[in-house]
Amino acid sequence: MIETPSLNADFSAVATVHTAAMEWQASPSPTVWRKRLDLSGPAEAGRVTSVVRYDANSSFSEHPHPEGEEILVLDGVFSDEHGDYPAGSYLLNPEGFSHAPFSEKGCVLFVKLRQYPGLGRKQVKVDSTQAPWRETGTPGVLDLLLYEEAGYPEAMRLVSCEPQSGGVALDHPGGTEIFVLEGAFEDGAGHYVAGSWLRVPAGEAMTLQSESGGTVYVKSGHLAL
Repeated sequence: MIETPSLNADFSAVATVHTAAMEWQASPSPTVWRKRLDLSGPAEAGRVTSVVRYDANSSFSEHPHPEGEEILVLDGVFSDEHGDYPAGSYLLNPEGFSHAPFSEKGCVLFVKLRQYPGLGRKQVKVDSTQAPWRETGTPGVLDLLLYEEAGYPEAMRLVSCEPQSGGVALDHPGGTEIFVLEGAFEDGAGHYVAGSWLRVPAGEAMTLQSESGGTVYVKSGHLAL
């Protein structure tokens, strides 16, 4: 299959992808697979959002990360020469960082490349299974801050909703995107189960409700970059 050089690359448009219905596609490593959600730029060097699967005993050759790398470990244990990161680990690797990643038992990741730009930015490591959740002011809705820094537009967090709670508002002036980690969410346009990805551009707003409850990754402020 020949890959399209761009995918959901119009950041002014709403984009939705249900990854559970997608087939895994090959990567430059024969033991690493991916499902691309958006891609802007060259096929192997552009700004991209993907779900990535490492087979057991798999590895990727050492490589740098221009404009940074963002990883949320969804399943299994992801590793590199700097450490082991089990499910629930969140990593932000800045400009200038390089590594040779691998997985002994296999893992699944949510990955964003070239979306943490700027020299001198900090490296971030969060264990979301141990970090504290915060009240949001909306009954039944908690969030866990992953990253926010003065002087930079983007913020990343996890949001957990109890069944029939107030829901998740996607209304940031710099745009918002979500990835459903567990449970299910709904709005007037669709139904989003675990593995669903939704991008809402700057200037638009919507609220996701959850009859059954669930948890989402949320990134906001980055679509006006």
